[in-house]
Amino acid sequence: MQKTYGQRPSFGRRRFSNNRSQGASQGNFRSRGQNRSNFGSKRRRGELIDINRFVKKSDGVLLAPQCEIKNVFSDFGFSPELNANLERKKYVTPTPIQDQTIPHIILGKDLVGLANTGTGKTAAFLLPLINKVAKNRSQKVLIIAPTRELALQINEEFRQFSFGLRLYSAVCVGGMPIHRQINEIRRNPNFVIGTPGRLKDLSERHLVKFETFQNIVLDEVDRMLDMGFVDEIKAILNKLPVERQSLFFSATIPPKIKELVQNFLREPVSISVIFGETAENVDQDIVRVHDTASKFDQLREVLKQNEVKKVLIFSETKAEVNKLATNLERNGFKADCIHGNKRQSQRQKALSAFKNNYVDILVATDVAARGLDIEDITHVINYTVPQTYNDYIHRIGRTGRGTKKGNALTFVNVQS
Repeated sequence: MQKTYGQRPSFGRRRFSNNRSQGASQGNFRSRGQNRSNFGSKRRRGELIDINRFVKKSDGVLLAPQCEIKNVFSDFGFSPELNANLERKKYVTPTPIQDQTIPHIILGKDLVGLANTGTGKTAAFLLPLINKVAKNRSQKVLIIAPTRELALQINEEFRQFSFGLRLYSAVCVGGMPIHRQINEIRRNPNFVIGTPGRLKDLSERHLVKFETFQNIVLDEVDRMLDMGFVDEIKAILNKLPVERQSLFFSATIPPKIKELVQNFLREPVSISVIFGETAENVDQDIVRVHDTASKFDQLREVLKQNEVKKVLIFSETKAEVNKLATNLERNGFKADCIHGNKRQSQRQKALSAFKNNYVDILVATDVAARGLDIEDITHVINYTVPQTYNDYIHRIGRTGRGTKKGNALTFVNVQS
């Protein structure tokens, strides 16, 4: 369906039916501690998760990081052009992960960086690597991300940070015209940013030569391994030159990542800036669904609350995402959706509309659960329970970014 976007809509101007489904009152979906016999909620595939883990009252906005910041950006010795770009973006004080990792990256150390989502991991590796390449144009950087959206977002940040430095990048991701990416690769860019599948394709065509990269970044490496890219990652790492700098960034470090670290990194520095399992400034609760037929009506009631302004809704399958977005539009909501079957141009159009407030609701599969940095999302709603609790952490990490307050609601089926 072709969409047109115009003036930003207002939740307050929507028209809704007055027929509310029985049992969809606020008290019903905000209740805590009832039906404790319903111990967990399990997806068709995935782990059993105690639904009580989806309930956590925020103590308030996280006003300051819980560790000392030792530097300001001007302390790092970046080039005048890079410092000017940081000043333009009003970057003065680094986040904890930036403050602790950048000095080690500048020294050329291999590094494993662990931090909660939304804490500035992208700038933590981009800034020192941009400065490194600006000083030595023979250096090349390969950055691998799990999803197209994250790769494109990294490239967008690269362009902002590298403005005026005459450094160039190529984005190599699936779902976009490969011939355009081939042309960009043939220009021998300083930075190549891509997803494992497309990079493998271009390597097999002898266009991307991994042995020419002296710097490698694996971003959201835990997600890439969850998606089954472990063999592709190992193959790429094996083709890189022995003398290289390797940077792994992740929110968790499961055994498979530990194996990669042991086999492919040299005396790595480990930096962990983790503040609890989930963001302290995200208020988490559940919506109890006693009757599947009334589930959508309960969602409508949630979305009609005044405090619900900008919403990211996760659902399990691509078909369910399409259906949910269509039903929301039919009920007067400004909604769009993204999932893996959509063309990249469609996904970018939907994300742009959401970022720029032309739509208030974005419905997505877990393709949107990692890395996306969209300002002012007030609520994340898990319309279906995530596969794992780790997926849940990343989903709700789309709200409550930085020091802002966020809200997360998870729909769970319970017995009456």
